[in-house]
Amino acid sequence: MEQAHKPHRASKKSKDAKKQHSGQPNPKAFTFSNPGKLAKQAARSHDLNEKRLHVPLVDRLPDEPPPRLVTIVGPPGVGKTTLMKSLVRRYAKETMSDPVGPITVVTSKKQRLTFLECPNELEAMVDVAKVADIVLLMIDGNFGFEMETMEFLNILAATGMPGNVFGILTHLDLFRKPQALKDAKKRLKHRLWNELYQGAHLFYLSGVLNGRYPDREIHNLSRFLSVMKNPRPLVWRNSHPYTLIDNYRDITHPTKVEEDENCDRSIELSGYLRGTNFAAEGQRVHIAGLGDFTISSMEALPDPCPTPSMEQAIARATGKTSRRRLDEKDKKIWAPMADRSGLKITGDHIVITREKGFAFDKDAEDVERGEGEQLIVDLQGERKLLGYSDKGVKLFASGEELTQVPDEGNSGRKTQRRARVAAKDEDDDQEYPDDDDEDEDEEAEGSDVEEPEFDIGKLGKMFKKQQDKGGEDDLEFADSDSDLGSISGDEEGSEEDSDEEGDEDEDMEDFNSDEEDAAAQWKDNMMEKARKMHGKRRPYRAMDLARFMYDNTLSPKEVLQKWRCEEEEEEEEDIEQDEEDETFFRKTDNEVKEDLAEDRTIPRFDYEQLAAKWSSEDAVEALRSKFATANLVDEEGGDGEDGEDFDGFDEGDDDDEGDGAFEDLESGETHGGEGKDEAESDEPPEATLEAEREKNARRKEELKLRFEEEDREGFKNDKAIARREGGEEEFGEDDWYDAQKAALQKQLDINKAEFENLDENQRAAVEGYRAGKYAKFILEGVPAEFVKNFQAKRPIVVGGLSATEDRFGFVQVRIKKHRWHKKILKTGDPLIFSLGWRRFQSLPIYSISDSRTRNRMLKYTPEHMHCFATFYGPLIAPNTSFACFQSFSSANPGFRIAATGTVLSVDESTEIVKKLKLTGVPYKIFKNTAFIKDMFNSALEIAKFEGAAIKTVSGVRGQIKRALSKPDGHFRATFEDKILLSDIVFLRAWYPIKPHRFYNPATNLIGWQSMRLTGEIRRAEDIATPMQKNSQYRKIERQERHFNPLRVPKKLAAELPFKSQIVATKKQKKETYMQKRAVVVRGEEKKARDLMQKLTTIRKEQVAKRRAKKEEKRVEYRKKIAEIEEKMESKERREKQAYWEREGKKRRPSDMGGGGGKRRK
Repeated sequence: MEQAHKPHRASKKSKDAKKQHSGQPNPKAFTFSNPGKLAKQAARSHDLNEKRLHVPLVDRLPDEPPPRLVTIVGPPGVGKTTLMKSLVRRYAKETMSDPVGPITVVTSKKQRLTFLECPNELEAMVDVAKVADIVLLMIDGNFGFEMETMEFLNILAATGMPGNVFGILTHLDLFRKPQALKDAKKRLKHRLWNELYQGAHLFYLSGVLNGRYPDREIHNLSRFLSVMKNPRPLVWRNSHPYTLIDNYRDITHPTKVEEDENCDRSIELSGYLRGTNFAAEGQRVHIAGLGDFTISSMEALPDPCPTPSMEQAIARATGKTSRRRLDEKDKKIWAPMADRSGLKITGDHIVITREKGFAFDKDAEDVERGEGEQLIVDLQGERKLLGYSDKGVKLFASGEELTQVPDEGNSGRKTQRRARVAAKDEDDDQEYPDDDDEDEDEEAEGSDVEEPEFDIGKLGKMFKKQQDKGGEDDLEFADSDSDLGSISGDEEGSEEDSDEEGDEDEDMEDFNSDEEDAAAQWKDNMMEKARKMHGKRRPYRAMDLARFMYDNTLSPKEVLQKWRCEEEEEEEEDIEQDEEDETFFRKTDNEVKEDLAEDRTIPRFDYEQLAAKWSSEDAVEALRSKFATANLVDEEGGDGEDGEDFDGFDEGDDDDEGDGAFEDLESGETHGGEGKDEAESDEPPEATLEAEREKNARRKEELKLRFEEEDREGFKNDKAIARREGGEEEFGEDDWYDAQKAALQKQLDINKAEFENLDENQRAAVEGYRAGKYAKFILEGVPAEFVKNFQAKRPIVVGGLSATEDRFGFVQVRIKKHRWHKKILKTGDPLIFSLGWRRFQSLPIYSISDSRTRNRMLKYTPEHMHCFATFYGPLIAPNTSFACFQSFSSANPGFRIAATGTVLSVDESTEIVKKLKLTGVPYKIFKNTAFIKDMFNSALEIAKFEGAAIKTVSGVRGQIKRALSKPDGHFRATFEDKILLSDIVFLRAWYPIKPHRFYNPATNLIGWQSMRLTGEIRRAEDIATPMQKNSQYRKIERQERHFNPLRVPKKLAAELPFKSQIVATKKQKKETYMQKRAVVVRGEEKKARDLMQKLTTIRKEQVAKRRAKKEEKRVEYRKKIAEIEEKMESKERREKQAYWEREGKKRRPSDMGGGGGKRRK
């Protein structure tokens, strides 16, 4: 039998019946099937978009930025000095024996780095954390994280975490098993990520070869340092000027030092300026560890370590080719405090070290001396000037000895001076082939924005090309100052000779291609130029007038004379007047000064010149746009046809108001509008409506143009300007954020454009010394201890102070005890604050907000929560973070950061109250009134507290009424119920507390003693703690009180509800059965009880004997265990000593420096 198959079910839609694709986008193709997933994805994308948004900050990084400060931090013996030597060797190709102080090296064409080794002192860590741009955190891989590392990380978090913190593991060659090394790397990496952020870079440095780390590992680290982007600027550094001192000199007059060794010194400090601009005069600064000072004088110096791009731009602008010299490599590094090949600058003297030593003995023979040694030997014992000999003068060893003065009658140059141009080396641009290629490649890969090449315009006016002035200057670049000729006649000479300089301008366009022609071009037609420039008066230039006006040494009269070049003429006139004028009637000097000081409200004008000026139609048309009736639409580039209908607001208003017909209501006559009605009757009404619309549109456009004209320099018309320039809207989807950034950038551009019109001296006087400059400044009145205790390894940070930060008052902060600090903090105990640039000691008072009505004082800081603190100190802007320490001493074994917090507000006054309880007892009680004693001492105190609320311990509330006349200090009070004689009455009051005005700056650079606690002084001086009688504990004896039973009247008890009725059982007169029965023990039961008692006694005695015997055995066992443990400890001690003798100690004492020694094999 054949199997019957069930036929297939026919499909609902045939393939042919399928709807063909229409080509339109399918909305269901790329959507979410789950609405919840869609919401999560939208929220995630919004969060990612919001994470990149920050409050826009002004980018104050100058065009010529200062070197980035790379700080090497770590505990002693971890390899900081070795890493410094390796990095200096990598960048500068120079080996340093003692790298001390800041060391600046050139890393690429446009970048420099300043390396600084942070000593193992908490004060130095605090100062370095405030200025570091890049932190290299050294960690001993064999030991793990140490206390100094964690302290520095928490200081960074409190003062402002820089964008680049790298961890570096060292001593990895001490691991013997690869698996142990791998596990240690993983463990330390995740621990570092917990402290910093997930994905923080961690580098590994293995053993030391030839006193340095392996070149490949240092090369990897240097690549990361070279290609790093500029992180987001920190608010404090972005609003304050500061510098790190890399050179120091004592310039005190030697006579003062001889008279008094402890006199105040004058010192000269120099370094790269950072942050905002330093004021040209009167800048207040704070030197961390030294104090507040006012800069007496400041001067910008040439950059001691310029980048190759800056050198090439300067050479290109000045027309001098850069030549390779023997000392070219010296420009790649600037380390004035470090020992470079035997040369070291320490303070006010220079130390020269030589391995073979020096031979300064004049009588010694067969001794090789260098040129410098020979000069010193020649100066010994003879009072002669340098170069003088027995016969004459000999300045140079290879020069000629002069015995007589030559005749100067015919001296001077015989031939014309010729330009000497050195041939440009083809390899000049290839000076840094190793770092440049790698760094530029990595910058292109790692950054989205390509860094532009060095712009010559950033060099300032003194290096700008003369040809950019459009033929205003004739002279190009001279070899000396004498070749430049007269500066005063440059502009006039250039204006008159503009026709003759056409060929020269063509040559200047080819300046970069043909340097020899450019260098010698200024000497063409020198005689003709000199003849034309001679005798010319300097033109009136606004730049010169501004410079004279800012000169405080000149009076207004002298300013005008200098600007008009009238000094010599007036002197000649005065001489002639003195000779010819014989009359008595002459004005005195005071009268002349009064005439000059006359206040003229009406200025003097040359009316003929004004009439000639305003007679020209061009001047009148230029002035027309300034009036309200001007037509700005045509000036903006309109075709002019539409402007015929609208000629300003006044005419338009006249057409609207005066051209229409109106009827006099009194007389009934109709006036005006007849001709206009006839003309308009011929036109269709649609044409008139269109004309009116066009007129209104043009009026709106006119108003808009006027608004933009008035707000040309503001921030209200950014989109209008962008629209007028033909571009799209300037801002993207985040309009507000982009608008703020655009406003900041526009203000920067405006400032930059304004200041570029000034020369360097004027710009420094108005704007100050910009960041990126290398400057020196002189400080007066520095304590002599700073010079005596100066150590180059300690960083010196100079921070600028604002006007507010020079004032002192009460600062209210939000503070929290650090979770790793062992002790809680007590109110009134001294605490060291690191706030702003300063480090100082003060006495804070802790408080907490009590129901938002008052600040209640706390005796101790709460655990795991914030509280308020108020102390006396410098006024710092709110939202400034700080860190606190109880002591900077390294003898403290625990975590030294006591607390961290943020400034909330600054004020001259405080409102902190302390709870005060006054107690008293009643001595006479009436119904609801009582007389209270022992609470006050006088009627005056009672009068102050009249009406205050009081309360008994049992909870009865009352009020103070009035003082009693006879017993002084007693008062009458009323209560809501009758009180007892045994009650204690207390008054809750609040007592205002004011912090102590104590400010002790932490001047560790000149020696500093912090304020100590009373207990510390007693321990140091071995003073016993005094015991007060009232402070001792004594036994409290309380008598037992007997209270009468509660008696309720029968009438009141009958009226009580059923639930509250008092149920009292009567006392039974007869005894109950349970009371009457007696238990009598009989024969068998009595014997059983007696037997059980005897057995229990025997058992207890046996247990006691057994316990005593076991205790004897335990004593013997404990002695045996103690002997075994002692043997084990001695064995471990011997093994540990042998291990360290074999392997070498890992650490050294702190006074022997931070470098790790060479490990024994």
